[in-house]
Amino acid sequence: MNGLTGAYVPGSSPLHRLPAGAKLAGLALACTGLVLLSSPLALAGAAVVTAGLYALSGVGAAAAWAQVRPVRWFAVGLFGMQWVLVDLPGAVSTTLRVVLAVALAGLVTLTTRTSAMMSALERCLSPARFVRLDPFRLSLLLSLTVRSVPVVAALATRVREAQRARGVERSFRAFAVPLVVGSLRHADALGEALSARGLDD
Repeated sequence: MNGLTGAYVPGSSPLHRLPAGAKLAGLALACTGLVLLSSPLALAGAAVVTAGLYALSGVGAAAAWAQVRPVRWFAVGLFGMQWVLVDLPGAVSTTLRVVLAVALAGLVTLTTRTSAMMSALERCLSPARFVRLDPFRLSLLLSLTVRSVPVVAALATRVREAQRARGVERSFRAFAVPLVVGSLRHADALGEALSARGLDD
């Protein structure tokens, strides 16, 4: 199953056929719109639109749920904190903004091939050449960052399950140490793979 901002799901929907650059621009505009929307009712309408886009893409309910599943507990904590510090409408609005932004970002990656995403990012970052930065390497860095999110999220889930099995779910150290070690191992493996492809500098 695809995790948060996970792997491409093949398809022939209008969203799949849309150019990667247009989807990235649409994502930026949509996230800006979410910030500007203030009422829970308006954000509920945005949630309906997001659900409609997922239905149009045809990626399936399992892939759609997998995009927001890793942030569900963060969303619950954010909602509670905002309710205490602000008010109920503010808590609903803030939580919906975060969840919808994650869902929309996930939809873009589910309907866009990695190669197309990198090409679009490289074109957007082409002005970086004027400051002696390589747009290809910058786009690769951004792409790898996005693709690492589901890996770390899945690792955190496994660590949490292992904590429960050992009866130490309240121990921060028992959660943080394996998570950091696992993340470093993933980074090492990724570095070796890039080095084997001549991207070790």
